[in-house]
Amino acid sequence: MAASTSKNVIFAALAGNLAIAATKLGAALFTGSAAMMSEAIHSAVDTGNQIILLIGLKRAARPATASHPFGHGLQLYFYTFVVAVLIFGVGAVISITHGIERIQSPEPIENPWVNYIVLGLSVLFEGASWLVALKAFNKEREGRPFFGVIRSSKDPTVFTVLFEDTAALLGLVVALVGVVASQMFDLPVLDGVASVIIGVILALTAGFLAFESQSLLTGEAADPATREGIEGIARAEPGVIGLNDARTMHFGPNEILVCMSLDFHDDLTAAQVEDTVARLEHRIRAAYPQAGRIYVEAQSAASHAAVRAAVIAGGGAGALVDQVPEVVSSQAAP
Repeated sequence: MAASTSKNVIFAALAGNLAIAATKLGAALFTGSAAMMSEAIHSAVDTGNQIILLIGLKRAARPATASHPFGHGLQLYFYTFVVAVLIFGVGAVISITHGIERIQSPEPIENPWVNYIVLGLSVLFEGASWLVALKAFNKEREGRPFFGVIRSSKDPTVFTVLFEDTAALLGLVVALVGVVASQMFDLPVLDGVASVIIGVILALTAGFLAFESQSLLTGEAADPATREGIEGIARAEPGVIGLNDARTMHFGPNEILVCMSLDFHDDLTAAQVEDTVARLEHRIRAAYPQAGRIYVEAQSAASHAAVRAAVIAGGGAGALVDQVPEVVSSQAAP
């Protein structure tokens, strides 16, 4: 997804959350509602998160340097992980703690009508931001399964905002139910229960976002279709006998590193091998523009197999987890 689309989604969420946070905070202080205070904290954290995502987008767009030869695209994944930590550490923990305190020392909500007005307006603002994020996400999804796209997406900004807004809408519903039930049944403790539930929603959201962002941060390969396409182009290139190995890694949503080991015809000259590699790189970039860096190693199949066997036997960094044999202890059992 284009960076401009991601920024538009984030700016929409930022504007909505900033207005909502200020409104909720005023209502919480005026009425003394624990659920409303949790919602104010939630919106304040979301506002900060959008600012962090914008910082991440800006830093990730910096060009490569000598100290970061593959660019700074991974910083976007780092800042997304920071957002997940903040949602849990600030939003969830404070909301749950505040709710438990209110359960232990319940107090009636003053002027609950203020909460109704604020929650109603918040649903409108948050719903507008949610629709912007959903529209951008559906454009990327193109009819594919919802959660499947999230798992395969390499741009975490849009689905991060979408999940934040979804959690916010759920939190607003819980806060509204808590305030209404607290007043209707004259049980102020229900306001504290609503605050705890809001905290749990935030914790689950943070856990999901942290899981997705850490996977990207630690080096995800390109999607299977892209990998298969690149491998097919390599195998079809004249002068190439076979593909020994091909590995990819995302250094950002639109930046893929491609490394391949190819077995060339033995009768090719060095110049012909260079020409073949140049044609191959051109064909791969034409089909997959995100393949910014392509490295090709000329290696016979026998040589590659010998090196691969040695790496796998030693469990080295070049071996996949399912390739490394189990280490059997040579010591006999006593």
